[in-house]
Amino acid sequence: MRKILFENNKNIISKSLKLNRIKNNLSQSQLAAKMQTMGVNLDQQMVSKIERNARIVTDYELACFCVVLGVDIQDMLREFQKGLEKSS
Repeated sequence: MRKILFENNKNIISKSLKLNRIKNNLSQSQLAAKMQTMGVNLDQQMVSKIERNARIVTDYELACFCVVLGVDIQDMLREFQKGLEKSS
């Protein structure tokens, strides 16, 4: 299977996910439980891997994270976009 990386990152939302989870006073387990109610099969270990940038995030998972955390997709991608602007 081909490895999917962008500048050695498995995902581009790791920092934003953790920040928004903490802002919402949710543990990784609580976030995983909320995602499961939306039909996304995640557990605490998977959330941890995403936050440590050790697991990819699907588009469906990204959309559901935004709904659960009450943030806009643009907000979740802001740090990534800032990095792109700096490099251009």
